[in-house]
Amino acid sequence: MKTKTLPLFAALAIATATLSACSSHNVQRVNENTVIDLSGRWNDTDSRLTAEEITAELMEHSWYSTYAAENGGKKPVIIVGMITNKSHEHIATETFSKDIEKAIINSGRMKLVQAGGMREEIRAERADQQNNASQSTMKKFGLENGADFMLQGTVNSIVDQYSKEKTIYYQIDLELTNIQTNDKVWIGDKKIKKYIGKKL
Repeated sequence: MKTKTLPLFAALAIATATLSACSSHNVQRVNENTVIDLSGRWNDTDSRLTAEEITAELMEHSWYSTYAAENGGKKPVIIVGMITNKSHEHIATETFSKDIEKAIINSGRMKLVQAGGMREEIRAERADQQNNASQSTMKKFGLENGADFMLQGTVNSIVDQYSKEKTIYYQIDLELTNIQTNDKVWIGDKKIKKYIGKKL
């Protein structure tokens, strides 16, 4: 039995090695900002550029200068709420939200406070410190920065396809709301259109 089994293992090993050698699959590391469109679907470049452009638009609008004038030049405090994916495909909206948060922080013109589950984790840590940290290092309750505005939005898409040609249209809408008054102070959007098919 052993003499028949050994050649079978050897044959399998040779077949595996041959298949690996014949594979045309190639992996390369590229710069994170390199634009690579393979499928035409929403990708990391769309997420990053949309976040940067729409955040720049957010700060150029009159709501910002009005708030600064009414509050002695104080930076507005922003919290990023739900970004809802209503498009035809899976979009990692959490990644998009993080790109928006990064753009807000990098601007240096607005303050950003933690939201969602991460905020609850921080509050749990603060609660734990009440019993387990020294008096001098314990962080107190009731001293969080309250957000002045909440940023929320949606991602929508329209697909038009005929034969092997296709266009995908994305529209990203964001709204900024004054938490105290519930007034919408800004609405911004970003549109992306992609063609997949013959070379134009």
